[in-house]
Amino acid sequence: MNATTRPDTAEPAAVPGRYFLRFPGSWWNLDLDPSTRDAAIRRRLLEGFEPSRPGQPLDRETAELADALVRSARKAARQAHARGALQLAGIFELFDGAPLIASTMVFRVSPPKDTEAALCDLLVAYAVRNAGLPHGRGTRANGAEFIELPLAGPAGRVTSVEDVDFYGRGWVRMAIMQTVVPIPGTRDFLVVASTTPNLTLRDEFFTVFDAIAETLFFTGGE
Repeated sequence: MNATTRPDTAEPAAVPGRYFLRFPGSWWNLDLDPSTRDAAIRRRLLEGFEPSRPGQPLDRETAELADALVRSARKAARQAHARGALQLAGIFELFDGAPLIASTMVFRVSPPKDTEAALCDLLVAYAVRNAGLPHGRGTRANGAEFIELPLAGPAGRVTSVEDVDFYGRGWVRMAIMQTVVPIPGTRDFLVVASTTPNLTLRDEFFTVFDAIAETLFFTGGE
């Protein structure tokens, strides 16, 4: 899957015009286009629900859960589009009767022109903010560090556990991993932000989120 970064004619020709990320086969990209996303999201999410007997409708409990996940996914797509996300991918499935939920949003962030655009400065700011969070202190769930992505080079990695408004459905505690990557030849950063409310599977999802970020690379010029 790819998404186009914003072109800027003032930048040198070597500036990449696209980024690429690879997701697990069980994940899918949610359509962010306002003209098509509602129908596309419902169709795609319902593929993950199977009736107890072929040809029969879903039982009431499963149908209600499926509808709730569709509503949440649609709201996620609307909010992602409103926030300027380039891409939204995720998994919304049942596992042993419980919902398994995770998502990854990709943003391009432009620092104000009168500020430094250094990765180290961003990581210090993240670290200071994380120090004030009450959850996950001293664990892998609360940290800020430099990493090296195999295909995209130096990056920042920030993890946290926070209470967030879950698409307008109430406050939910989420495990969050953000990978902040300088876009070559620009002052901008690509942020790969992954979240899950399945806190008992936090470490497993962090491994998945890290694997997704490691596939990132930039290519081409526009």
